[in-house]
Order: sequence, then C-alpha cells, then structure tokens
Amino acid sequence: MNSFVTPCTGPTVGFGPFVFHRQQRLVTRDGQPLALGGRALDILQVLVAHAGAFVSKQTLIDHVWPDSVVEDINLRVHIAALRRAFGETREGNRYILNHPRRGYCFAVPVTLRPGDELAAAEPSERHNLPARLSPVIGRDKILGRLLVEVPRQSLTTITGPGGIGKTTVALRVAELLLEHFADGAWFIDLAGVDDPAQVALRIAQALDLAEECLALQLQARRVLLVLDGCEQLIDACRELAVTLRRAAPGVSLLVSSREILNLADENIVQLPGLVVVPAKQPDHQMLACPAVQLLVERVGARQQGFKPTERDLAALVQICQRLDGLPLALELAAAQVDVLGVAGVLEQLDYGLSLLSHGRRTAVARHRSLEAALDWSFDRLSQDERTVFQRLAVFEKRFSLRAAMAVVSCPELAADRLPWLVSRLVNQSLVMVELRAEGTRFYLLHTTRTYALEKLRCSGQSQLFHRRYALQQAWQPRRSRPEAPSQRLEQRVGLL
Repeated sequence: MNSFVTPCTGPTVGFGPFVFHRQQRLVTRDGQPLALGGRALDILQVLVAHAGAFVSKQTLIDHVWPDSVVEDINLRVHIAALRRAFGETREGNRYILNHPRRGYCFAVPVTLRPGDELAAAEPSERHNLPARLSPVIGRDKILGRLLVEVPRQSLTTITGPGGIGKTTVALRVAELLLEHFADGAWFIDLAGVDDPAQVALRIAQALDLAEECLALQLQARRVLLVLDGCEQLIDACRELAVTLRRAAPGVSLLVSSREILNLADENIVQLPGLVVVPAKQPDHQMLACPAVQLLVERVGARQQGFKPTERDLAALVQICQRLDGLPLALELAAAQVDVLGVAGVLEQLDYGLSLLSHGRRTAVARHRSLEAALDWSFDRLSQDERTVFQRLAVFEKRFSLRAAMAVVSCPELAADRLPWLVSRLVNQSLVMVELRAEGTRFYLLHTTRTYALEKLRCSGQSQLFHRRYALQQAWQPRRSRPEAPSQRLEQRVGLL
C-alpha cells in the first residue's frame, strides 16, 4: 500500500528489518510502508519509547484514547494488528510480549540514529495531527495525486459527500508530507465552529501565534494547514485563503469540505466512493476490491479471524454497492455483522438507513450514524434547496436538467430557478454530476436517495412526485432529439 511514499529523513528507530519514522508516523520494511492505522502507530510510539520495559494496559489506553472510555478489546485489536504487520509467530520473531498483570513490552533491541535520544520517540512539535480513526484503503491513486499537488498549490480542496473519508485522506496526506514543510503540518477542526471569527483564532492557537496579524506571522513560514469541515464557514475560509495566498506564499491550505470554496485558483479533488466490483466476479477479485477490503477489515477488527465464505462474499459486494462504497457507511454496517450476520445486514438495508445508526462512541456526532452525516448537510440547505433535493429523489436513474424541471417545478418553485438550485446541491455534494456524450446527467447516491425519499414521504408529497416522474418517463422516449433550451440550461448550471 502507498508504495510511492518516500520515508522522511527525520528521527527514526530501527528494529529488525523495520524502520519507524516517528515524525511521519510511518513504519517501513525494505523501504516499503506497512499498512498500519493511527491507533496502532500511537501504541507503537509508547512501546518504543519504553522499549525493554512493560507498559500497563491502562497507561496505553490513557495515552491513545485520552478523552474516551474504551475496553481492553480495543487495545488488543491494535496490538494484534502490529503483530501481524511485523510477522510475529509463536516460534520466533516476537516483537511485543504481553503479561496478564504487567501489560505489554517491546522486546527487541532498537537502533537510534546518531544523536537521537529514545525520548524523542514522543510525537514531534512539528505537527498536531490526531490519530486517524479509519485505515486508508483504496486511495493510492488519489494520495499520489495529492502528494504531488498539495506542496505546489496554495489551496487544495478535498470534497465529497458526508462519510466519503475526506478527513481520513487529508490526515494521511499531512502525515506523508511532513518532510516537505519545514514548519510542520497543523490540523484545525472547524466542524463544530459556527462563528467565522473563530477560523483565524483556531489556526493561531494551533500554531501558538497571536491572532492579530496572523498572515504576517506566517509570511516567512513553510507550513501545511489542514482545515477540516469547512462547509459551514465557506465565506470565512475563502477570505482566509485569499489573504494567505497574497501575504504568506509558503503556506499551503488543504481543505476538506462538502462544498468547494469556489476560488479561481482552487485545486479541487473530488473524492469518490471506494471501488466495488460486480458480485459475479471471481472470489479473488471481489476480495481485492477496496470497498470489500475495508468492510472485511472492519468486521475482522470486531471478530478476530473473520474469513468470509463464498456466499458471504457475494453479500458483502451487494452491501458495498448499496452503500455506494462510502467508508463511514461500511464501518457502520460492519458493526452490525456481529448480531445479524452478513446476509442479515444486507436484508435490513431494504428498510432504510436505520441499521446504520450505531457507530463508534468516540466518533464526532456527525459521524455516529449515516443519517447524522446527511442531517449535517440537509440542515444547512435553504428551504427551496431542501424542496428540490427531496423531489429529485424520485429519479431512479440518471436524469437531465430538463427532466428535473418537468418533474420538480411548481408555481411556488419556478422552472427558471432550477438550474441555480441544482448547481447548489451539486456544489454541496448532495447531487452527483456525470458528463456523457448525450449531455450532462445528474444522480443521487443510493444512500443519499434513500434519505431524501424519507424526507419526501414525511412532506406528504411522495405520491404526487412519483406520479409526475412516471408521466415524465412515459413521455421521454417520444422525444426524437435533445432540444436547444436544455443545452442552454445545462450551461447555466456551469457543468458543461
């Protein structure tokens, strides 16, 4: 995984054939990185810092989950991941020992770079990057692009719907780019901020700077700022990006947001769902597709030794398809396999999104259920945007702007306002867009459409707009060719 990574030249610790790059939060073997999650790396930091001595389970839990109440099983899962990565066996190659009362011990000799001290195994002051809650699977191509583009751009925005994994990707990029930024990489969580004035304050606090004249203080710095959850502070983030581009050219902004900032020099990276292959592919191809890999990994984290049967594999692929390859949705589904089994989870998806309502207690509120993630976007829509969003859910397939006008418009919602309203939904990652030979087509993800259909049902207008959709579908095949007005409307959306 991520074979394009160049390990950083900062403080490192060697043990056996492995090298632990502490600043970059990366373990390599023969120059190739190992696939380890953020929690496992946090545990390794502590164990290496106390190599040769036992560290109690409670000490490890307090260090890795300082603000959460977790059980021993969480710790055991990540210790097991480290052991698998190091290729431990009962007969030999024992890197991590455990004692029922004393805890865990990193039991192999470590080699430090000249001039390093073992205490340096603690996280560097060059970043404040939190541990990632999810592994990075199936994102090599996008990570490769971002690693090249982010250091060269003043502003890069990772965008996509809620639960697509924007934060996970942004954190991984920041981890891998630490060596490129002399003044470090700094993570600023804006998801819970509703005061635009707090944006500059949060950045100043993270970098231990004065809020006044922030851009001037950053003028001579080479730093990466990761702004997470910017969708409700778009104007403030846009103003910040313009100011920093002009006054602090050494600053690179990496923004994760469901809505783009819409600046001329903005480098936009649309994050898609994880790839899912058709269910009728050979078993090895189904297991190799990223969405299934993530789902199996998350089930395995709860059920050690989980190995899907041939029947399970087909059901796992269908679950991934129904959930659009959304990492958050897959993790929430994995949490239900213990009780319902793989086939049971697939069956329950016929009844809406209520199944996906029990996530990690330590996750932020908007990521504890798929419905909460969608609520986060829906609550920020205007009333007209909500109306259009709900009515578009009647489309079972991709649709043109002209078709949307025919079905959605009404006396209270004039047709000439539809292009702008649809473009707003596209910009906020609630409606997807696809360029085809016959023109621009729009669609909703399966999960988003399920949510919108429930909203439409609650509005009492479901039957009316399903009937209008059926009439439009019956009329559509009679059209002989696309009409010019439709093309003009699509151009007004700005997507051609």
